[in-house]
Amino acid sequence: MLIILKKEISSYLSSMVAYVTIGVFLLVLGLFLWVFPESSILEYGYAGLDSLFSTAPYLFMFLIPAITMRSLAEERKEGTFELLATRPLTDWQIVLGKYFACLLLVLFALLPTLVYYYSVYQLGNPKGNIDTGAVIGSYIGLFLLGGAFVSIGLFASSVTSNQIIAFTVAVFLCFFAFSGLDSLSTLLSLQDLGLQDYGINQHYQSISRGVLDTRDLVYFLSFIAIFLMITKTIVGGRKW
Repeated sequence: MLIILKKEISSYLSSMVAYVTIGVFLLVLGLFLWVFPESSILEYGYAGLDSLFSTAPYLFMFLIPAITMRSLAEERKEGTFELLATRPLTDWQIVLGKYFACLLLVLFALLPTLVYYYSVYQLGNPKGNIDTGAVIGSYIGLFLLGGAFVSIGLFASSVTSNQIIAFTVAVFLCFFAFSGLDSLSTLLSLQDLGLQDYGINQHYQSISRGVLDTRDLVYFLSFIAIFLMITKTIVGGRKW
C-alpha cells in the first residue's frame, strides 16, 4: 500500500493538477471569507469561522473530484492498470493506497486555512475571542467530509476511463450525498421518512457544533467503508 501511496503522491506533486486545484480552492475560499460582503468575516462582526465551514463543503464538491478523477481512470486509459494488476498487490492495497494519497492532498489543502483561524484569533476583541473547541470540531467534521467525498471520487474514477465523466459523476454524487436527501425530505410525501438523517450534511453539522458523537463518527466511517468496498469490487472485477 505504501508503494501505491508514494507513487500517487509523487505523481500528483510532479504535475500541476494538485497545485492548481488546491490554489483555486484557497483563493475562492479566501474571497468568500474576506472579500464578498455576504459572507465576509469583517462584515459579520463576530469572531468566528462559520462562513469557512459552511462554504468549504461546496468547494470540496469540485476540489476533491478534480483530485480523484485521474486515480483509476487514467490508469486504464494509459494501459498501466494491467501492469499494476500484475504486481504482488492485493485489491485493497491498490484502493487504500490511492485513497490515502488523495486524502493527504485534501489535508494539504486544509492546512493553509489555519491562517484564517490565526487571523480571526488576532482580530478578535478581546484578542482570542473565538470558540476554539467549535473550530476544532468543525475541522474534524470537514476532514471526515473530505474522506467521504474522496471515497465517492475514487468510486467514480473506477467505473470509467474518462476523467471528465469521472469528475462529473463524482460532483453529482457528492452533491446528492451532502444535500440531496435534505432536499428530498422537504417534499410533502417524504417529510415523515426522516431522509435528512441519512444525509452527510446532518452529521457534518452535528460534529461542527464541537461535540463528537460516536454516531456521527460511525456514520462517516461506514459511509467511507461502503464506497471503498464497492470500488474494491470493481477493481477486482476489472483485474480479472
